Amino acid sequence: MSPKAIIVGGGIGGLSAAICLSLMGWRVRVLEQAAKISEIGAGLQISPNGVKILDKIGVMPRLEVDLFEPESIEIRMGISGRRLLDLPIKAVATHRWGARYIQIHRVDLIAALSTRLSELQGNALQTGAKVTSYRQTEEGADVVLADNSVVSGNLVIGADGIHSAIRRQMLGPDVPRFTGNIAWRALVPVARLGDLAPPPTGCIWAGRHKHAVTTRVRAGTVVNFVGIVEQTNWQQENWKTEGAKKGALSDFQGWDPRILAVIQEADTLHKWGLFDRAPLPQWHEKHVVLLGDSAHPMLPSMAQGAVQSIEDAYVLTQCLTANHKGIPSACSAYFDQRIKRTARVQQVSAQNLKLFHKSTLPAQLFSYVPIWVAGKFAPGLVQRRNDWLYGENLIS
Repeated sequence: MSPKAIIVGGGIGGLSAAICLSLMGWRVRVLEQAAKISEIGAGLQISPNGVKILDKIGVMPRLEVDLFEPESIEIRMGISGRRLLDLPIKAVATHRWGARYIQIHRVDLIAALSTRLSELQGNALQTGAKVTSYRQTEEGADVVLADNSVVSGNLVIGADGIHSAIRRQMLGPDVPRFTGNIAWRALVPVARLGDLAPPPTGCIWAGRHKHAVTTRVRAGTVVNFVGIVEQTNWQQENWKTEGAKKGALSDFQGWDPRILAVIQEADTLHKWGLFDRAPLPQWHEKHVVLLGDSAHPMLPSMAQGAVQSIEDAYVLTQCLTANHKGIPSACSAYFDQRIKRTARVQQVSAQNLKLFHKSTLPAQLFSYVPIWVAGKFAPGLVQRRNDWLYGENLIS
């Protein structure tokens, strides 16, 4: 009989793992604690390293109607709107890195992943299934649900996010560090903004002690806004917490009218504290393994959280397929292949968090003038900085 994987968490990483394993002949069962997949979520940027895998596992055709391809990546000054960098991305991504660079709503990506999984294994996803713990068995591992029911498999994958119950049991209490930054996010239809819609790019807006990012989702019809603000008196990590509009308007007072229009027109603004974490010493215990945010939570300043979980899913499956010494050995090989890359992304994300927060004119000139010069006269040098990340080809 084919081996069976129990996947804890029906997010991007968990569903990607279920699809990858299904394609390799595994039976899968995905346990998602939410009662249903809702519209809660935000915009994502999926760089070429993630798009390659989504295409390989048959998900990209289901995204075509909803994705958006930005023409360029921009950097602008937050107050004046003056453009510092306009780096072509749509015209160069496939040639340079082997796949497109896309922007997508998280819910649309989840829907595409769910549809693809259903095509491979109907009824593999079970909602309303909260996993509280696991236990090793002679042939694999069990998970225990909140209703005390037990589900057994040859492998348990903990893809249950930054507050992972699987990681907590395996490695003890989490030790997050508050970065001194909070994040605002909102989604606003472009039609509601009129002439004050931000440009249809991936745009970073730089400012003193803060920055913002605007992208497009839902085939370009919706603006996705994320604003990162230095603040010491907010330490709640739950990204579903709503914030007051007056607070966001105050944080971005005096900024470009396009940013203020997005905030003003938002029906709901969410606010959460940004925490970073050191790389973990291990990702598995016998027949139980971690994946995605459970293994390596990342700050949003490289837009790689979702993409790295997709990479995890693909590499884990390849290790399980290629390793004939058993599941624990395959999980160890998976960790060895992934830890340096994910730790580097974590590190660079932490470094980038305040890259566009320069508070003095000399600091701004020192940081931003070289960016302007490189973008104007040597865009290839700027693009080269991402070759190690976007150009990675895990497809075998």
